[in-house]
Amino acid sequence: MSTTTPTPTTPTTGAHFPTLTPDTAPPAARSRLDQVTRHLGYLPAAAARLAHAPQLLDGFLKLTALFDATELDPVVRETVVLTIATRNGCHLCVAMHTAVLTRLDADPELIAALRAQQPLPDARLEAVRLFVHRLLDHTGAVPEPDLAAFLAQGFTPRNALEIVLGIGAYTLSTFANRLTDAPVDPQLAPYA
Repeated sequence: MSTTTPTPTTPTTGAHFPTLTPDTAPPAARSRLDQVTRHLGYLPAAAARLAHAPQLLDGFLKLTALFDATELDPVVRETVVLTIATRNGCHLCVAMHTAVLTRLDADPELIAALRAQQPLPDARLEAVRLFVHRLLDHTGAVPEPDLAAFLAQGFTPRNALEIVLGIGAYTLSTFANRLTDAPVDPQLAPYA
């Protein structure tokens, strides 16, 4: 999926969503911004813009915590996330989750293939990538052969539903980041 980068004369939606701080955010979002800052060591612009809607920020953080607590291993979860990020054209999410996969010592070929939306070198992770696409293409009503192909790679029906949770969390995030035109933070620039 190709995304268009605005030219300096093209107005963006980001002007409607200035980057907030724990001091300028709505009171209901302040503790969550503090929590994100403590966890990451900095306040990402994306979180600072999501704070305009405290419930959205809170919901995203809760959903991602739930997704992180699933039976899916970290590389499988990041395969789900980067598949959503590239499909939805969220440059920020692509950078952030490239950084996460790099910290997880994921194979550089895997990362490159995910970023390029190409088949993955690992059959099990390719089954995850394809399953995410099938779920989205069929709005959840995945044809039986596609579900069977996913399950044949050692995944369970529970895992299939856990992937739905990840899709929900990161669809929310990618849409919000694109709407707010959240920039890539300097900490993530090497992964952009």
